[in-house]
Amino acid sequence: MKKKYFLFFGLAVAMSAITVTSCEEKKNETHEEKPAPPVAEKTENPVERGKYLVEIMGCNDCHSPKKMGPKGPEIIPELMLSGYPSDRPLVKFDSKLIKEGFAMLYPDLTAAAGPWGVTFAANLTPDETGIGNWSEEQFKKALVEGKFKGMDGGRMLLPPMPSANFRNLSDEDCHAIFAYLKSLTPVKNVVPAPVTPDLM
Repeated sequence: MKKKYFLFFGLAVAMSAITVTSCEEKKNETHEEKPAPPVAEKTENPVERGKYLVEIMGCNDCHSPKKMGPKGPEIIPELMLSGYPSDRPLVKFDSKLIKEGFAMLYPDLTAAAGPWGVTFAANLTPDETGIGNWSEEQFKKALVEGKFKGMDGGRMLLPPMPSANFRNLSDEDCHAIFAYLKSLTPVKNVVPAPVTPDLM
């Protein structure tokens, strides 16, 4: 009787071991991680990339005229990125405060005054009064190096243009921004020249 019991017990243990080993093998087979299929490299449209960059870099903050809406200033769509409107009367800034070191902004941020004088946001649309006649190299030089109209030997761009923030933009990003701006509807708008501090 004892022999039969030990034989039965030994057989049961052996069967359990085989079953566990078999289950482990099946588990490893079914849960074995297969390599992910190669992901095709996404080719991004430069115009879409440029639009994204223009929006996150805050270009509309200064370069797009705005009107007051229910939630505050709203971009005027047909004037987007066309700069300070030339038909708008120039506001007289309080030069006393400016001489004390303060800076002031026009309500829609398209003009700014400070110790540097008064500056007006440029027209970035592809009209000839904007960047219509600019080469991509000129645009990059203006954006990254802060050169007025991207010309060597000329003056630097004035505040509040944050060119120093853009100095590390890649060639691809500059190309994308330029492509996007060139895709916009041209807006004829001759932005006033800066006013020097002595004329304020």
